[in-house]
Amino acid sequence: MNNYNILVVEDEQDIAIAIQAYLVNQGYNVFIANNGIEGLEILENEKIHLSIVDIMMPKMDGITFTMKLREDHDFPVIMLSAKSEEIDKITGLNIGADDYVTKPFKPLELLARVNSQLRRYKKFLNMVETNIKNENLFTIGGLELDVNTKEVSVDGNIIKTTPIEFKILTLLMQNPGRVFCADEIYEKVWKERAVNTDTIMVHVRNIREKIELNPRSPKYLKVVWGVGYKIEKQ
Repeated sequence: MNNYNILVVEDEQDIAIAIQAYLVNQGYNVFIANNGIEGLEILENEKIHLSIVDIMMPKMDGITFTMKLREDHDFPVIMLSAKSEEIDKITGLNIGADDYVTKPFKPLELLARVNSQLRRYKKFLNMVETNIKNENLFTIGGLELDVNTKEVSVDGNIIKTTPIEFKILTLLMQNPGRVFCADEIYEKVWKERAVNTDTIMVHVRNIREKIELNPRSPKYLKVVWGVGYKIEKQ
């Protein structure tokens, strides 16, 4: 069994029910719509992972439905059509479909297409998730900061920071090598006009005490005298 939800948009009830039976037998959850309008309503209420869409339907055809679907969703779409003309296939693929099956079709062929598209979609989702994680994880040498978990570690050891220290460190680690003056740090972290920036020096000193092996000879958090502070590129 699996947790994939498949939307079948097909106005011929016999075909829709037959497809549903094949898919349910494979462990998929199936939703059926008789036209594109009903299909869009289901999309608003259910998390769909793949859609099988007939081209010729009343009220809203499969081409229009797929175009509207693609405005908000990136899951695979397999189009069905009783026509075998190449122009239908090209039109379907150009407006966002991922695959095309001509009626009448063999159930095993459709299932193979569904399984193949879902495998690709799973890989795509994993890549997206990995990229999101990577975008929020900053590493400079042995210093690591995770925006998602709000954790800082040095050589694998978790370092406790205050919320302000974490924000300052995040700003600097997002821009390694860039020098930030005290006013700029204050305005970006506190989100207000800088008035008294002496507090920045105190926070920087505290951060150093926590992340540096030798705070007097820092490896990561450097002072550029007369200018500001930076995280050194490694």
